[in-house]
Amino acid sequence: MQTVLGSGGQIAEELTRELRRNFTDDIRLVSRNPRKVHDTDQLVPADLMDADATDRAVAGSDIVYLTVGLPMDAGLWEQRFPTMMANTTAACRNHGARLVFFDNTYMYPRTATPQTEQTPFEPVGRKATVRAQIAATLLAEMAAGTIDAVICRAPEFYGPGKTQSLTNAAVFDRIRRGKRPLVPLSARTRRSLIWTPDASRAMALLGNTPDAYGQTWHLPVDPDRLTYREMIDTASDVIGRKIPFTTVPEWAFRIGGLVNPAVKEAEELLPRYRQDNIFDSSKFTARFPDFPTTSYRDGISYLLQS
Repeated sequence: MQTVLGSGGQIAEELTRELRRNFTDDIRLVSRNPRKVHDTDQLVPADLMDADATDRAVAGSDIVYLTVGLPMDAGLWEQRFPTMMANTTAACRNHGARLVFFDNTYMYPRTATPQTEQTPFEPVGRKATVRAQIAATLLAEMAAGTIDAVICRAPEFYGPGKTQSLTNAAVFDRIRRGKRPLVPLSARTRRSLIWTPDASRAMALLGNTPDAYGQTWHLPVDPDRLTYREMIDTASDVIGRKIPFTTVPEWAFRIGGLVNPAVKEAEELLPRYRQDNIFDSSKFTARFPDFPTTSYRDGISYLLQS
């Protein structure tokens, strides 16, 4: 049995499809209101804030994927993420299940230095602090040998379906609607974005690779990291017309944050857009050299032509 905690989001749905395609048809989906991806999926409604409910949801599982996403709300992250991690790890220990944790890069330094699996945590901001806390907690348990787990870390998303990210919303979604894309801070810095189906496929592969456990892995990205200007030029080629864009300065985000809570929550991420963001996934590529990674051009073409 392979169990997906936090089913329903884009990462979880793509993960479920990949598990069924290549690994198992014995899949359990867990969330407050789970929905089947395949007819054979087992559904277990559970609130991961409830330790007993989480334990029951994990019972009988061989591998558990923690893929929970929350809205961009620092207070909600502080309230929920540590408890959900604690409940999940306790349930995995109790039932002898392996844990695959889907993580992000909020806790990394906000510099242009390339990010590797050895990059130290230097959280700045409330959401980054929460992510550092739950990752460090799991790493400590892994080091102590109390749980068999693997951390799968991904940079900012772009992709189809319900994929949510600043880049999807401000750039590609706006192009699809015939609107001028909005570029945060700089169109000249190189970006590391991960195609969400790639992230999910890679996580399924790591979860079903026994010697991958006990480690942190950067999930695979296109090594040809484009700037926003280059992404928009690619989009122009795809749709056959020149796309003008607007670069939004930091002060505009700060003014917007005074009246829009979502914009206010995004301010913590803005320093990452001032300089290059280089997410190094060479460890994964060396271990799985045949894994196909979606190029920016192919991903942008899919978003704009599908």
